[in-house]
Amino acid sequence: MFFSLDVLRARKGDCLMLHFGSEQDPHLILIDGGPSDVYQPFLKPRLQKVHETRDLDEREPLPVDVVMVSHVDDDHIKGILDLTKEQRTKSPDVRLDVTSLWHNSFDDLLKTRPNELVAGFGTASVEATAAGGEAAIDSGSVLASFGASMLKDDAEIEDEDMHQTAEVLSSIPQGRTLRDDAKALGWKPNHKFKGKLILAAKAAKPVTLGDLKVTVVGPMQAQLLALQEQHDEWLRAQKEKKKKSPEAALAAFEDESIPNLSSIVVLAELGGKSMLLTGDARGDKILEGMELSGLLEKGGNKRVDLLKVPHHGSDNNMETVFFKRVPADHYIFSGDGEHGNPERATLQMLLDARGADAGYTIHLTYPVAEIDAGRKADWEKEQAKEKARKKNNPASKKPVREDWSPEKHGLVAFFRNNPKMAAKLSIVDESKPHLINLLTPLKL
Repeated sequence: MFFSLDVLRARKGDCLMLHFGSEQDPHLILIDGGPSDVYQPFLKPRLQKVHETRDLDEREPLPVDVVMVSHVDDDHIKGILDLTKEQRTKSPDVRLDVTSLWHNSFDDLLKTRPNELVAGFGTASVEATAAGGEAAIDSGSVLASFGASMLKDDAEIEDEDMHQTAEVLSSIPQGRTLRDDAKALGWKPNHKFKGKLILAAKAAKPVTLGDLKVTVVGPMQAQLLALQEQHDEWLRAQKEKKKKSPEAALAAFEDESIPNLSSIVVLAELGGKSMLLTGDARGDKILEGMELSGLLEKGGNKRVDLLKVPHHGSDNNMETVFFKRVPADHYIFSGDGEHGNPERATLQMLLDARGADAGYTIHLTYPVAEIDAGRKADWEKEQAKEKARKKNNPASKKPVREDWSPEKHGLVAFFRNNPKMAAKLSIVDESKPHLINLLTPLKL
């Protein structure tokens, strides 16, 4: 039996392929597709390679048990949309035979009509949605509709907050497009969950795919109710034309990215081995979900063989206690430095929790120096915004960050100063598969 995770480069996002089964009965789950410019250079060639190794006829489709999109965020869903767009053509380069799409649509999570979601963002968009078309929402239109006026009236609202909310709203149509594409392609929505939302529940039975057991750890019903309340508050604010930050109205949790609240988190188990796949969920909520589902005792620990570190290693989503309570043999940090991820602080949390002598491997999707270049660029971009805000509003209490220091802030320096941690690094090579084999090695 094999049970292997195929880690692909995905720029700032996630793109994973879970292989399981046997040579006689192979199975595949595709988990997220990264942002733009990931499908063509990385994901599509890997799918073609898998098709070749299966010894299938050129016109025979590649069986895929599940395409799982953890949540509606561009850096997870866009590559899958590029895939479905190509699948809907008459002659895709590699035809997939997908049994099921696992995905909690943002619309379904909020139980809100599409025209409510786009209210105030242009009559044409609302009419298009009402007619069954795709609402033309983009970041620019969202900001033009209400962002500029709010920024004018409240100098304390950061430009980054506005763009985060704009990105959230512009991702909503992507979820509807995915749902429509899946229907056209015959992918069964949330198969094994009776077509309902995928949620963690007390004493819920794991779902099975052949010999693979999958337990849902997140999201939890309470989180979705909080999301609904925040969304309703935002809608009321728009109707009453209150000058209120969309970030403050929508954000329910600290990491300030609303769809992350709905991330599907699963524990996959086969042959005594396990993988915890976390999307962009927050560490404390993952622990709660594991306790709720009976995988983790209250205050206890649970070892897993592989952990996909939440939210690309953002320190907004993690605390040292998470790494203490869920120790792993393999840690995957997916990110190229954009938005600062993976963060040095998160790697320090891992070091503090596990020490440098324990036997584990750290998988990065890009070389450390490349990640640092992206992190430095992001740091300086945010610093420039903070300086501009301070200049426009000298009374602002929000600080301007210090200048970037390679020694103080860089990952290169972190690993140089911790050589035992550096020895644990395994970097994804874009020219060949990066397979983490938990059982029989998979040959691709």
